[in-house]
Amino acid sequence: MKVGLIGAGGWGKNLARVLAELGALGGIADLSPEAREELRQRYPGVAIHTDHRALLAAEVPAVAIATPAATHFALAREALKAGKHVFVEKPLALRREEAAELADLADRAGRILMVGHLLLYQPAARWIGEFLRSGGVGSVWSLHQERLNLGTVRTVENALWSLGVHDVAVLLHLVGERPTMVKCVGQRASPSGVEDDAYLHLGFPSQIQAHVHVSWLWPEKRRRLTVVGSEAMLVYDELAQEVTLHRKRIGEDLRPADKGTEIVFQGAAEPLRLEMEEFLSCIRDGRRPLSDGRRAVEVVGVLEEASRQLGGR
Repeated sequence: MKVGLIGAGGWGKNLARVLAELGALGGIADLSPEAREELRQRYPGVAIHTDHRALLAAEVPAVAIATPAATHFALAREALKAGKHVFVEKPLALRREEAAELADLADRAGRILMVGHLLLYQPAARWIGEFLRSGGVGSVWSLHQERLNLGTVRTVENALWSLGVHDVAVLLHLVGERPTMVKCVGQRASPSGVEDDAYLHLGFPSQIQAHVHVSWLWPEKRRRLTVVGSEAMLVYDELAQEVTLHRKRIGEDLRPADKGTEIVFQGAAEPLRLEMEEFLSCIRDGRRPLSDGRRAVEVVGVLEEASRQLGGR
């Protein structure tokens, strides 16, 4: 099975590589003449196009879209209407209404619509989901995501849209509920004109709360998920690819209890490869992917409401 790639820029190059390794790269469309020349040299047997419409007219059953976020909705809609299965890098769209339209269109057309919520395909993230469902920390009380660094500053999308999409997707997946409360605050500190730093707070019907802190204006790199439960706490260090169980709790007598700490999961596979394997498998089997369009609608909805509170994206 072949997949055409629309956009082979910074992240698109990674998609091209993985698809080629899987023997599934069926063509590439990119606007940049320099990029097209480089692609021809790297993938001599692959058709390189100047226009994405050439891919949509080609006999590839699926396309992957890795273009700027503002173009995702229009390109995905065009591809679905052309009868293609579609993989779209995050976010699916910039408005919940647009994301829902794409999910409806995919369902009516009987096509797979999958979104690049990459962190869902980290082996550690999947392990954490199973561990929480098994009651490994007791009742889940709260989840805390941090994605911080002195990093690339954007001027169109704020830190929440640039950095927090994966984290929101993971939180919604782990909790398994639609949030009933969304609150967001942020700060425009640099001359970027958008929020460099943002705090997102979510409340759920089960009384679980989740918190996301994202920033490209931070002195150290930190990518971490902390889960606080009634019986224990869990910390996932994304940089080290380690999950640590802290057998710590507050007892009914309000005294802290500490029964030790243990690394309970280690190891990393390339999540992008796992993600693309999932896309191909879902097309073959006709099943919904873990990060399908319906789930992405909820992610976009949270981010849209957060942006409204911040005063715009």
